[in-house]
Amino acid sequence: MSVASTTAREVTASVVATGRSRDRTPRSLIFLALLWFSLFFGVMVLVALIVDTAIQGAGRFDAALITDYSSRVRPETTGFRAGIIGSLWLMAFTALMAVPLGIAAALYLEEFADKDRWYNRLIELNLQNLAAVPSIIYGLLAVAVMALIGFQQTGIVLGGAIALALLILPVIIITTREAVRSVPQDIRQGSLALGATVWQTTWRQTLPSAVPGIATGTILGLSRAIGEAAPLIVVGLAGSLLFSPTGVLSPITALPMQIYSLTSQSQAELREAASAAIIVLLVMILGLNALAIFIRNKFQRSW
Repeated sequence: MSVASTTAREVTASVVATGRSRDRTPRSLIFLALLWFSLFFGVMVLVALIVDTAIQGAGRFDAALITDYSSRVRPETTGFRAGIIGSLWLMAFTALMAVPLGIAAALYLEEFADKDRWYNRLIELNLQNLAAVPSIIYGLLAVAVMALIGFQQTGIVLGGAIALALLILPVIIITTREAVRSVPQDIRQGSLALGATVWQTTWRQTLPSAVPGIATGTILGLSRAIGEAAPLIVVGLAGSLLFSPTGVLSPITALPMQIYSLTSQSQAELREAASAAIIVLLVMILGLNALAIFIRNKFQRSW
């Protein structure tokens, strides 16, 4: 075997192993430049939209925006108190319904289910597909669920929470399964070798070890739900209310619903308030994402 062929094989093996090539052809450079331009263009468009929205709503960054209720009589002082409190109510009941069910389903599929059974494979396939279903479909499903359990009025806390819980349930199940799957098998085998049952191993060893990943996925799912308006429109949440919810059967509005309602108004003051509320909603979403990143970095384990 010649030295040249040996060198060529070593270079090929190095490229395959590292995924990198030193061959800077014009075609590869053009492709790399297009990739960077696409990334830069997308980020700059997003930044431009956020800056433009912040400029439009700059005159309404005051306490009344958060503490006052909406007002069409005095549009210059209209507020989003009902929407902010309503969003917090929805997040609380959404988490109450979706998180335990999602974690339980993920633990069953990952630790107890027989993967050779056709119905378990069907469930896993549907979970992957449900994560990409448009959010408005979950609103229609929530209306059907409310009708099935006998509720005629759907624009209440329970209706909105069911819609958002159905929306984030596949996300929670998938992220929980990934977190549970990342726990080393040695932990499970050591627990079983000491005489623990599968349930005891899952409850006392696997689940606590996967909590950081589960918490991160859950918070990211809730941060997606808090900005959704399409399923809430289908459920029938009000665009504006002059009171805060008092119970699970109380009529409710949400911050995305109020923003959607005011952006179509002809009064410039209301559109200015809607722009300011968009920034408030972005801050809430970024806050939840920052909390997820903090939990991941603080409690993530290296096995």
